Amino acid sequence: MQRFQVPQFIEVEDKLFGPLTFKQFVYVVGGGAIVFILWISLPKFLAVIFGVPIVAFSLGLAFYKVNGDPMVNVLSHGLQYLLGTRLYIWRKERKRKYPKKELTVGQSDADNFILPKTKRGALSDLAWSLDVQKNIKEKRAPSKILPPKAFVNNK
Repeated sequence: MQRFQVPQFIEVEDKLFGPLTFKQFVYVVGGGAIVFILWISLPKFLAVIFGVPIVAFSLGLAFYKVNGDPMVNVLSHGLQYLLGTRLYIWRKERKRKYPKKELTVGQSDADNFILPKTKRGALSDLAWSLDVQKNIKEKRAPSKILPPKAFVNNK
């Protein structure tokens, strides 16, 4: 039976140019080449003004990480967000089925609440009534969850 070695540390890139990986080497050499072209073609003070941000950007691409993610990935995600389409969803709130009764002084909302009778589904009825009882004890309005259609008001 042959044994094969399973590669480990596959997330770590190989260092090809001294302490630099291939990508880092390309970013640093590319930035240096652009600055060299600026140095030759422009006056020295303009070459320095334009060269410093380019050097900072190329070194950032090569070495800077944001939350463990390379700066190249962060920039690509940012561009995708800026240039991509967005979907905005607006949820219209439901209208109240029953109008709100005005409360008199000393009267709570729980006094006007009527528990409905049930016709089907003991588990769903129990869950709904527990929610209603909890709201009555906490003296707040019932949640926006409408009761099952099987409920009929006592009047």
